[in-house]
Amino acid sequence: MERAAIFIWAVFAWRALYAAPNERSVSPSRQFVIYGADAALRGAVSDLAERTKADLLVLLRQRDNWTVPVVVNLQPKQANLPEVPPADVRFGQTGFGLKLQLNLTLSEKLDTSLIERELLRAILLEMIYRKESHVAAGTVFVEPPDWLLDGVLALGPGRDRAYLVEALTTANKTVSLDTFLRQRPELLDSAGRTLYRAYSFALVQMLVDGTDGPARLAKYIGHLPNRSNEPLANLSADFPFLVSDAEESWQLSLRRLRNFRAYQLLTFAESERRLAELLQIKVSEAKKPDKPAGLDDFTKRKISPSEKMALNQLSRDLLVFVAEANPVLRPIAREYQQIAALLARGKRRGIAKRLSHLDATRKQLAARMSDIDDYMNWFEATQIKKGSGDFTDYLKAVDQSQLSPSKRHDPLSVYVDALEDQFEN
Repeated sequence: MERAAIFIWAVFAWRALYAAPNERSVSPSRQFVIYGADAALRGAVSDLAERTKADLLVLLRQRDNWTVPVVVNLQPKQANLPEVPPADVRFGQTGFGLKLQLNLTLSEKLDTSLIERELLRAILLEMIYRKESHVAAGTVFVEPPDWLLDGVLALGPGRDRAYLVEALTTANKTVSLDTFLRQRPELLDSAGRTLYRAYSFALVQMLVDGTDGPARLAKYIGHLPNRSNEPLANLSADFPFLVSDAEESWQLSLRRLRNFRAYQLLTFAESERRLAELLQIKVSEAKKPDKPAGLDDFTKRKISPSEKMALNQLSRDLLVFVAEANPVLRPIAREYQQIAALLARGKRRGIAKRLSHLDATRKQLAARMSDIDDYMNWFEATQIKKGSGDFTDYLKAVDQSQLSPSKRHDPLSVYVDALEDQFEN
């Protein structure tokens, strides 16, 4: 929300583009060199670029090791050149190495989501060719796939994902993973484009939630220049679980998101309670009542066929739970899921020690979160005397937007409406 606020504010001053076209600004990481406009607008673009990169690095759990700078050229929209696109990424080989330039044609009707998407495209291009500095002249450069762009943006902090889940829920049929990877979103209508974004969100979520998912996705990005024309085979090369059950994993991921009604995540207390329920395993045997068991009961002996079925079911349930769990508890839930999968395959070596450490970590985390809740309750009850009024205009805009069914209700649209009201007044 803060990112959109800063950038939208700058757009209303778009006429400053005509001033000092030869001046430049360098972003804090020094990767983005921005030309054109005035210092305020260059600073807004710099902030948007840095935040977009930071979100990507957090998702991939990577450090900022860029090597190729990105030149961003800000230029005003000209009436005699209506065909100039609002965003144009140019990437090529020069005598001094690789050159990456993003031309932004800004106007009063700027689509900030498009600008952010093209900034992400430039950032991913730099990551793809970071180790390919000596590319032969005439080489066709590989673009980051559209599903990667849409999926990364959808997983960014503070995003409205409700409409994506709704698109998955109301879809008449589900496409296969291979079919989806071969789709060309530029040929889809508006409804089809929204569904494509929803599939992209589901795919990137599935990839990063897997074992070593963020690191494998970063590796996939770095290997794109040497890939074949088979997108599913390319993915399977870096994500082994897709080799044997790609379609099953894909359909499970889609079902998980369809059932994820509260796109707002569970609270920590709700997640902890749900996890405790899942870990109370019930083993069903013929003509016998269900027998309760814990994961530690399976670490010292060979399991029976019925116990294997129960562990496999627990593994699947935990996989679904990971998407709904509070982010603080997700790594622990994922660890329990991996332990259940190992035990189901008869792998017991080192599991008891691993499980003991995980249980201790979970208890410590629960105690820490309880302390935080106690402090926040105390602060709210004793320190806050009255409302600050800082968000009165924002809340008023939300109420007004809910009265008009023709308006969008996502946070960015609500903020833009509020900003427009301020400028009109």
